[in-house]
Amino acid sequence: MNNSLNAKTTLNIDGKSYNYFSLSSASEFLGIDVTKLPCSLKVLLENLLRNEDGVNVKLDDIKILASCVNKHANHEISYKPARVLMQDFTGVPAVVDLASMRSYVKRNGGDPSSINPSVPVDLVIDHSVQVDSYGSVSAFSKNVELEVKRNLERYQFLKWGESSFTNFRVVPPGTGICHQVNLEYLAQVVCNKDGVLYPDTLVGTDSHTTMINGLSVLGWGVGGIEAESVMLGQPISMVIPEVVGFKLIGRLPEGVTATDLVLTVTNILRTKGVVGKFVEFYGDGLDYLSLADRATIANMAPEYGATCGFFPIDQKTLDYLSLTGRPEKLVEAYAKEQGLWRGNNELAFFDTLELDLSSVKPVMAGPKRPQDKVFLSQVAESFSKLFSVNESKESDKLQDGSVVIAAITSCTNTSNPSVMIAAGLVARNAIKLGLKSKPWVKTSLAPGSQVVTEYLEKSGLQVDLNALGFYLVGYGCTTCIGNSGPLNSDIEDGIKNKNLTVAAVLSGNRNFEGRIHPLVKANYLASPPLVVVYALAGTVRIDLTKDPICKDKNGSDVYLKDIWPTNNEIEDCVKNVVTREMFIQKYKDVFSGDEHWQKIKCEKSEIYNWDANSTYIQDPPYFDNLSPKNNKIDIKGAQILAMFGDSVTTDHISPAGNIASSSPAGIYLKNLGIEPQDFNSYGSRRGNHNVMMCGTFANIRIKNEMVSIEGGYTKYIPSQETMSIFDAAMRYKKEAVPLVVIAGKEYGTGSSRDWAAKGTALLGIKAVIAESFERIHRANLVGMGVLPLIFQNGITRKIFDGSEIISIKGEIVPSGNLECIIKRKDSSEQSIQLKCCVQTATEVKYLMDGGVLSYILLLT
Repeated sequence: MNNSLNAKTTLNIDGKSYNYFSLSSASEFLGIDVTKLPCSLKVLLENLLRNEDGVNVKLDDIKILASCVNKHANHEISYKPARVLMQDFTGVPAVVDLASMRSYVKRNGGDPSSINPSVPVDLVIDHSVQVDSYGSVSAFSKNVELEVKRNLERYQFLKWGESSFTNFRVVPPGTGICHQVNLEYLAQVVCNKDGVLYPDTLVGTDSHTTMINGLSVLGWGVGGIEAESVMLGQPISMVIPEVVGFKLIGRLPEGVTATDLVLTVTNILRTKGVVGKFVEFYGDGLDYLSLADRATIANMAPEYGATCGFFPIDQKTLDYLSLTGRPEKLVEAYAKEQGLWRGNNELAFFDTLELDLSSVKPVMAGPKRPQDKVFLSQVAESFSKLFSVNESKESDKLQDGSVVIAAITSCTNTSNPSVMIAAGLVARNAIKLGLKSKPWVKTSLAPGSQVVTEYLEKSGLQVDLNALGFYLVGYGCTTCIGNSGPLNSDIEDGIKNKNLTVAAVLSGNRNFEGRIHPLVKANYLASPPLVVVYALAGTVRIDLTKDPICKDKNGSDVYLKDIWPTNNEIEDCVKNVVTREMFIQKYKDVFSGDEHWQKIKCEKSEIYNWDANSTYIQDPPYFDNLSPKNNKIDIKGAQILAMFGDSVTTDHISPAGNIASSSPAGIYLKNLGIEPQDFNSYGSRRGNHNVMMCGTFANIRIKNEMVSIEGGYTKYIPSQETMSIFDAAMRYKKEAVPLVVIAGKEYGTGSSRDWAAKGTALLGIKAVIAESFERIHRANLVGMGVLPLIFQNGITRKIFDGSEIISIKGEIVPSGNLECIIKRKDSSEQSIQLKCCVQTATEVKYLMDGGVLSYILLLT
């Protein structure tokens, strides 16, 4: 490394000397005062100083980033995160890719061990547990047994990966959710490697990796493809982000939770527009937000569109490190020396906005998008406006608006003791009045770590939650990612037979159509205590601010105020039951696993022994016919495979949940002798490209504007037949016809899942033309060699009807233009200019080599 600015120096802490790259020394050498640079950009600046090599990181890159204290620069930099975090749904296909790369290198006479993580990688198994069993004390053990049985082959594969790769650790199932485990245990805030101190940073293969920014660790979600490139030593090529300062003043009023705050913030920032930007929180209001409150806000950065929502280091950070059993002295000394400690001075933000915390009111979000804030008084109205419902309301039966799922789930909220204790206190108060959850409500509790169970049991509140049906069902994402499991058969039959529009209320972070459960169209995000309240009410067609929830054992009306705890009650309980010893005890053997995990056997080998009969793990075809290309694009005679509207999510593109028996993926599995009850989920089969190709665009709620029916269907233009998108794509592929997809705004919003791009590429789609893209999916498309293009000059998808033939040509340069020639069925032609949504020169290389992994292999 070059150290051109003589920034490498020493820092003495408690009599011990450490090396570090001093921002103040670099600032003095450059003659640029960086003290007012946002803290998140200071982390990037330190990263450049430490990794300056004259090739990927040049002195000019450092100067330009430092100069952003005066004026933002639209400049490409190479950033090297310290580590990578994965969950199993995205982690399994990533390890499959690495195993496939090893096989390729071996076949071509190279050294397979050259394909190995060069930075620490932690994979937490949290996405596979489903809520099959609930409402009983045995629910947890039954769900764990089913999880291991269903996923044995995947878990054997991950154990192979752990034994065969260095720098790769697996946190076994039944431990917690990756972001909460990261927050409570894995993150160090300041790293110490060989006596060199530097900020802890990471990328993760899950969009909610951003949660760790609440602990002042810069991190965000990327697709598995981009994460794999980081694992293999490639820097992340990125444009210096604009940093929006979000000033918080005041404090939250009585009865308002961190969940209410994050849903309010999400609504504000979505309206503001922060896609591709960093958001950094500052102001006196931070003094009144716990670290867990901050983590809740940071968690939902994907929902408000930002790359991350960053909180600088302060005393709350140190207190949390101490509470969770991690050292804090080194963090404090380093942060203060480097100017990373939160101060009172205004920083040089690109833009700012402000929120008075005292103005926040109890809210929910839904019924289809997390940014759609709804005040409690307006929930019933929002439901009735969006759905055609039967006006009659009866309190004792299943009907339109009935809550059929009430789930305390997701790291977003279960990482926060205040809202979890609040849920328990609501349950306790309800039990005292003789209240019960409605019989049609499927209730569940799935915390993000075992610590939650410890303090709920210590406080006695788990007993009260159990009495309302909120038994422990697993330590994992469950309902939040669509692993809600089946409803009771009589409930499912009632919904289908009466064509009811029913609801789910969950303490999660996503509520897109078709995500939570196939039969549930209305999904509301809420705080854990509100989840309990709606289980008691049994319907969303209620104004909780004035209507009675239900009747007590004496027949008297019970209102929200009768069971809602005070802020002081919640705080006192948290102080009494959440202890440092709990965290130390629960995480001391975090990599060991239970008896189920320990019984799983695997062979240690350099090359994975692929099983041609496996329906879970297959060697993918990404590296067939590798060859470098120039940066000219010439797509001729492409057909439009599908046309989509606005806000198409990665859930729509590549679903994670149930595999329908009649779907292409279901038919594929049945042809291999797999019974429908053993299909598992799309997410669990991401190690098999055949299943995932079949499942691309197979979401039951996706709407292709080329056909009148909902679901994964399209029109095969040559014959005008309506068929599944997969079947049409395979016909076009057989005829060597290239394909494009047309879309509206915010294409690819939601989860970071790389299969939304992998499936797109494997279907033969060469380009996606949209009105705008979400950050991660755009990068994933590039990472798989699919060209992302944006309409310009006021042109939208409305100029197409789906029958057109598309040709695209030109030279690919970052943010350059390409010519698109549209040939219509009347033989007329139209030429338009499309913006090439490729941001850096490095991305151009990835695109032309067929994707980032192909690029890396061509270098070996």
